[in-house]
Amino acid sequence: MSKTMILLLGLVMLTGCAESIEDMSGRMFLFPQQTNTARVKLNIAQQVLSEVTLCHRSFTDLKRDHALFSLATSSNSNDFLIFWDETNKEIEPHIRETKAEYGAFDYKPNMWHSICTTWDSKSGLVQMWFDGIPSIKKSISSRSSIQGTMMIILGQEQDSHGGGFDIKQSFVGMMSDVHMWDYILSSCEIQNYVDERQFTPGNVINWNALDFQIVNNVVIEQKSKSCH
Repeated sequence: MSKTMILLLGLVMLTGCAESIEDMSGRMFLFPQQTNTARVKLNIAQQVLSEVTLCHRSFTDLKRDHALFSLATSSNSNDFLIFWDETNKEIEPHIRETKAEYGAFDYKPNMWHSICTTWDSKSGLVQMWFDGIPSIKKSISSRSSIQGTMMIILGQEQDSHGGGFDIKQSFVGMMSDVHMWDYILSSCEIQNYVDERQFTPGNVINWNALDFQIVNNVVIEQKSKSCH
C-alpha cells in the first residue's frame, strides 16, 4: 500500500470518529444499515437533570424494536431512553430505569414523526407529544434527578454506559432536529417545535450548535423539503 493510500485511509478513519460542533439546521443523520456499532454520540456539559424536555424527529421503515434516544449514566443504562416496542406497538419512555407505555400513537413507517417527552423529577410525571398530539401524564419516577457523567447515543440502545449495543435494537433511518432542555416546555412551545416555527433551541442539546461525534457508518445529509 502506498503512503498516499495510507494517508487517505487514516483521514477517512479520523473523519468517522472526529468530534465536531456544527449547525445542523436543515440536515439529518442517516443510519443506512442495521449494525451494532454505527452511532452518534452527543456531548453535553450537564451533570444533573431534574426536569427534561426532549424533542426529535425520525423517519424509518423498521418493523422491529428500536431505540430513538438513549441517555445512560454509570449507575443507570436507561436513565432517559425513548424506545419503540414493536410487539406491543407502543412508545416507551424509560426514565431512571422505570418505564411508561404509550400505545395509542399512529407510528407509521416511511414518514417523519415528531416526538417530544417531558419529565419532572419532583412529581415523577412524564408526558409525550406525538406529531403534536399530547398524551395523558403518567407517574413514572419521582426518586431523584439524573446525575453523573451522561452518555447520549443516537442509533443504538445502551445496556451499559456507552456500550452493550444490540443489533436488533439499532435504529435504521433518518434522525433530525434533536433538542433537549433542562426545564418543561409549555404546550405552545412544543407545538412551535412540531410545526417548525420559531422556538427557543435546547439549552442541553441544541441542533443548531450540535456537539457530536460520529462512529462508523452514519452519514450527514440535507433534509428534503416539500416541493409545495
